[in-house]
Amino acid sequence: MAIDEIYIKRCLELASISEGLTSPNPLVGAVIEYDGKIIAEGKHAFYGAPHAEPDAISKVKNVELLKKCTLYVNLEPCCHHGKTPPCTEKIIASGIPRVVVAAKDTSEKVNGRGIEILRSAGIDVKVCVLEKEARHLNRFFYTYHEKKRPHIILKWAQTLDGFIDSDRQTGDIPPARISNSLTQILDHRWRSACQAVMVGKNTVIMDNPNLTVRRWYGKNPLRITIDRNGELDSELYNFFNSQAKSLIFSPKTGYGKNAETSKFTALEDIVAELYRRRIQSLTVEGGTKLIESFIACQLWDEAKIFKGNLNLGKGVKAPVICGKTVSEESLGSDTVISIENY
Repeated sequence: MAIDEIYIKRCLELASISEGLTSPNPLVGAVIEYDGKIIAEGKHAFYGAPHAEPDAISKVKNVELLKKCTLYVNLEPCCHHGKTPPCTEKIIASGIPRVVVAAKDTSEKVNGRGIEILRSAGIDVKVCVLEKEARHLNRFFYTYHEKKRPHIILKWAQTLDGFIDSDRQTGDIPPARISNSLTQILDHRWRSACQAVMVGKNTVIMDNPNLTVRRWYGKNPLRITIDRNGELDSELYNFFNSQAKSLIFSPKTGYGKNAETSKFTALEDIVAELYRRRIQSLTVEGGTKLIESFIACQLWDEAKIFKGNLNLGKGVKAPVICGKTVSEESLGSDTVISIENY
């Protein structure tokens, strides 16, 4: 591995520490190298905190060294005012002569201008080092800005014989336990990394889910469902009775103090509304009908399937999906399958 790739890899490691904490900002890590050694590291710790580049620069005790350093960062430095000043200004003022960037920031506010500003100031800028890895880390950010919609992940657990649940006529019967405790922890880790999680009305009725982060550290996602005929009673379901916020696409209002409503139209319009609300990532957790509607509209980027080590023989069939299988990993008695649509 080339020396620039080694330092960019470290930037990616630093950035990933803040998974789920920086939205709608991207995950960014920065490294400052002097004479073959890392003398400072930084990261964007959470939304509103200093960006990675100023964070790293501020940790260099002998500022005279900066004039002989290389700054490594996994995303193009910003060049606009937000909650913090432009990173390009801080880099230029520091006197750093060389910057290595893993991937360009393709959002409208940056889109190459950060690199241009640094080069215009006489800084040597190298771009596209481990670009594929850098884009994957910030895939939510890139999907949002390039496709003008959230990055959509479809997720479900299924048995060896292809069922997601037994045949249940009422919510009095608990759902089939398909995944093990390890995959349930992974499920909550992934949930904490997403801004929103969505289920259908029947899933709310039959499973009475919380859809919160309980087995992992992190923020609860915005919980979303569709109640097109205004049938759900907010007094009956965990979905409405917690501190986590909810968004219901429904013609009625009055679901509770932590619930907002929006008019239901087509699935594409729901996705457009989430884009308007700056939701960069959405996990669709069921049921089969809702997941298959996203598949039919080609509105998905990833699928995460937990395959449990049991058979039901009959029940509710799991969704059928076509895409590129990128990994199959064992986690205890379960298999975790990752599929991509991009």
